[in-house]
Amino acid sequence: MQFTFEGNRYDLDELTKEAKVIYEKLVFTYQSIEQFNAQHAVMSRAKNAYIEDLKSEIVQKKSGVDLGSLLTED
Repeated sequence: MQFTFEGNRYDLDELTKEAKVIYEKLVFTYQSIEQFNAQHAVMSRAKNAYIEDLKSEIVQKKSGVDLGSLLTED
């Protein structure tokens, strides 16, 4: 298997044992960052939904009108 590192191509089989361990740690780190970014996106969406729900609850308390019921189709 080959990979590119800083613009150069390397064959994984030709690396030292220590270099292979470091490579695997680097791959794991990149994968963890991607997973974190995906989780961050989900959490940001949830946060925004909670903010909107809180706004609706505050408006409903002040006005007595349930905005959610006005926007749903029954």
